[in-house]
Amino acid sequence: MKRLNPIRQILRVLRMIFVAFGVLFILILILSFTTLPFWGYYWLGTSQSKITEKPDYIVLLGGGGMPSESSLMRAYFVHRAAVESPESRIIVSIPGNTNDSTSTARQVAGELISKGIKKQRILYEQEGTNTRSEALNLRQFNGERLTEKSILLVTSPEHMRRAVLVFRKAGFTRVNALPAFENAIEANLFFDDNKLGGEKTLVPDIGGNTEVRYQFWNHLKYEILIAREMVALGYYWLRGWI
Repeated sequence: MKRLNPIRQILRVLRMIFVAFGVLFILILILSFTTLPFWGYYWLGTSQSKITEKPDYIVLLGGGGMPSESSLMRAYFVHRAAVESPESRIIVSIPGNTNDSTSTARQVAGELISKGIKKQRILYEQEGTNTRSEALNLRQFNGERLTEKSILLVTSPEHMRRAVLVFRKAGFTRVNALPAFENAIEANLFFDDNKLGGEKTLVPDIGGNTEVRYQFWNHLKYEILIAREMVALGYYWLRGWI
């Protein structure tokens, strides 16, 4: 049997890899023009989310630094939940030195305090560096066994399903969840390209096409978030954390 030249074998493998990535790239672009990325993102945020009772503790799970979109969004929803459940305590679960006023945890707490939340209601869990360690650290916290308390998790939508499953696996029996979904702007964003002046070009007008201006790019972002989260869910499942 005639053997292929090693260089030709390598080139054939590389060509197959490039074709596979090309097909994947085209598929990603096509999906961005559909509603599937949004519904995948929505499923991650809502499939395990429910509120069945008033929380004893509202748990803000750490995201990015401060200020950042994720931290500010989570703080907004924590504040809303705290107003609706005034007897609850708030746990800011973000690693760092809480004695440092410039730390992310303290700045998130400062955001809540600036909105009217009393400082005395806020507690800190500062050791957890991923969702699993946060759940383990909170099982026994503030002199109480939180696994028997009603807790309300607040985190980004793409992280919510994994967070709820992790806390349940860690022994929490009364887990409620509030995903920090952003709201769409209510204004009509259409415009007439010709009325804005500038040069006439062969590029088609896009003022009346929000799918190209916004939806396409948002859905690309959702696809990345979904892909990352599915990998994380797979890893957590393999490790027995969910």
